[in-house]
Amino acid sequence: MPQAAGPAQSKKNSLFQNVLVLADGVKDAVNPLVAELSPWLEKRGRKVEVALDVRAFYQRRAEEGAKTRRFDLVIVLGGDGAILAAVRAFAADPTPTIGINFGRVGFLASVEASSWQASLTEVFEGRALVELRMRLVAELVPRKGQSTQTIALNDAVITRGAFQGMLSIALQDGGDWVTNYRADGLVVATPSGSTAYSMAAGGPILAPSMQAFVVTPVSPQSLSHRPLVIDGDHVLTLNVSRASGLTTLVVDGQGFYPMHEGDRVQIRRHPVAFPLLALPGFDSYKRLRERLGWRGSVEPDVFPPEGPTGEPESDHGAGGVL
Repeated sequence: MPQAAGPAQSKKNSLFQNVLVLADGVKDAVNPLVAELSPWLEKRGRKVEVALDVRAFYQRRAEEGAKTRRFDLVIVLGGDGAILAAVRAFAADPTPTIGINFGRVGFLASVEASSWQASLTEVFEGRALVELRMRLVAELVPRKGQSTQTIALNDAVITRGAFQGMLSIALQDGGDWVTNYRADGLVVATPSGSTAYSMAAGGPILAPSMQAFVVTPVSPQSLSHRPLVIDGDHVLTLNVSRASGLTTLVVDGQGFYPMHEGDRVQIRRHPVAFPLLALPGFDSYKRLRERLGWRGSVEPDVFPPEGPTGEPESDHGAGGVL
């Protein structure tokens, strides 16, 4: 007879019983992995549901509301856009989520497609790390009509239309007026979103564990307007004081809300962080080095890169030069 599992083994086997696989099916490389992943999970005793279109799943879940099935783990096959759609789908019910990267960059995905089996084994054996990612709540308060609330993991952006002039946006931090921007737009990002549109617009990169907002103007008229890092406990208000045409509030690059002159957006930290999973030994700086292609100094003899023991690294690691 097989030996009964001990308490530790039983606990490991009970982790993440109900698994949802969300795929960005428009990526050709994703579908073959879905075909491998489902039986691999079922062989390990997991109940599996598969959705080949993560964005359609988000729409369906939004329509079904409280009637939707609950899951213990969400595995996303795709890039950052697919992970953002998954996070939006579970905005009201944050569920541990891990991404297998099929995107060009993949700041939110912690697993490479080439190592998915070993990585998921770590997850099911209870060795995964939980990164609690700050989210924001953006409330659009129109000059006329009802307000609308939405949740973002990355950012909320007020942006102008393609064929109109600059926007005028006044920023308030609580009851304090900060400044008025004349710009193509204004990005308010979380630490997760600091490596997205905000970074492209010249904003700083924040550590994922921070509780802060980054406010970054997009192509500001005044060169003195620089990105701001503001405490995540503060409430920010963005007033659109002048707009010559179409203006849009864009949430995580996927939710679009029309705005008009005189409308405002209030932004605050969401009280519940979202649990993204990472693997043992995860190093957020390594991810930055790999994703951004940081090569270090071109004069390695001046400040040679050091490994964790203080010895120079011998591979092509972050600070190395080929």
